[in-house]
Amino acid sequence: MKKAFSYFFISILLIGLLAACGSSEEASSNGSNDKGSDKKVLTMGTSADYPPFEYIDTAKGDDIIGIDIDIAKAVTEKLGYEFEVRDMDFGGLIQALKSGQVDFVLSAMNADDERRKSVDFSDTYYTSKHMIVSKKDSGITKVEDLEGKKVGAQLGSIQEDKANELAEEIDMAVESRNRVPELIQEIKAGRLDAVIIEDTVSKGYLENNKDIDGFTIEDTDGGYAIALPKDSELTEEFNKALKELIDNGELDKILKKWFEGE
Repeated sequence: MKKAFSYFFISILLIGLLAACGSSEEASSNGSNDKGSDKKVLTMGTSADYPPFEYIDTAKGDDIIGIDIDIAKAVTEKLGYEFEVRDMDFGGLIQALKSGQVDFVLSAMNADDERRKSVDFSDTYYTSKHMIVSKKDSGITKVEDLEGKKVGAQLGSIQEDKANELAEEIDMAVESRNRVPELIQEIKAGRLDAVIIEDTVSKGYLENNKDIDGFTIEDTDGGYAIALPKDSELTEEFNKALKELIDNGELDKILKKWFEGE
């Protein structure tokens, strides 16, 4: 009888321990529980190689910082969400959004017609221009000088689209790379004659690399927006928060902070 009671008591203890472990694992798999908050946590996809929009300043730490991070923080705070950032190659961001790996993408992404076929976009928050960057004294000072040259662009970017568009008019070869720093190194190594990069992003590289130079292409209509899953309820919410940022001047302050150091 005592043995039977002992076995029964031990069984009850084991069941209790297993239940406790299960509850603990369930809590650890839930982002809001990990953070000790009841707020829903949204995962933001980005490609952290595009200063001043998103990048890592290794001299200051490992955190991803920039315009898009500040915009994400402001928007999610207004809507009562928390957010975490997932860094990946730019070319994989749309697929990550479609497969549910991330809840939204904020990565200086142009809301073009092709992307709109598979995802939704918020209203535009920034309009960009392109810059052709090459080695100093390369003789490349206008688009026509790209004739017969090897030109690089970031994979999946609007600049890649622009390079392919130019290649239809000019006899030039287009090569893509995953990250902008790769493009700069390819120029310096002589494996590319020029690259096409967003103009504000180019400024930082031109300041830090005195052996390269560039000029702006004025005819672009690229507009950056937040990408969200197709038919997502978040699109309307994000647009509402983004409009508030624009109307109250917060967005302008964020842009000035990173472009002008204000």
